Amino acid sequence: MKIICIGRNYSEHAKELGNEIPENPVIFMKPDTAVLKGNDFYIPEFSNDIHYELEVVIKVSKGGKYIQKETAHKHYEELSLGIDFTARDLQSELKSKGLPWELAKGFDGSAVVGNFFKKENFDLGNLSFSLLKNKEKVQDGNTKDMLFHFDDIIAFASQYFTLRVGDLIYTGTPKGVGKVEENDILEAYLGEEKMLDIRIL
Repeated sequence: MKIICIGRNYSEHAKELGNEIPENPVIFMKPDTAVLKGNDFYIPEFSNDIHYELEVVIKVSKGGKYIQKETAHKHYEELSLGIDFTARDLQSELKSKGLPWELAKGFDGSAVVGNFFKKENFDLGNLSFSLLKNKEKVQDGNTKDMLFHFDDIIAFASQYFTLRVGDLIYTGTPKGVGKVEENDILEAYLGEEKMLDIRIL
């Protein structure tokens, strides 16, 4: 199982980090060891600036290579919410040196994911989701604002990587990313349904 992540997929988020709006999906990867076990996230000792990034996550249900956009919808059946934890200080340092981001993105526990639900239960083109930190809403997104939608992402990514059953695709975060501190509580909602409840330690 691999984790494919899409960066800068909401224009307002790209702007808040001072990044250009991309012409194609920006892709980075996390190893399977990044998946958080349980509901407790421990701030790693190598960073003083861990950020939350709430994202819709889709799970590959049918593998493929060179998938066409017109048939991409046949390759996923379920979705959930996830948090891409990012060591922003380390990421900034690596980017300034022209180095890859993996240390800042792929560390153990950096990929939070909730339970998956059938996509038929949702309006994929107008799907609202939100993140609360200590009961205060900090992120409020909707899939209608995505630069590249689910089918676009699958078609693009599969040109480079063979998709396999069980692969996870984190589809990008809206604006509002920010720092977590010890004892913070993060709650993620898909519409009105609570999907995640994470404690920061």
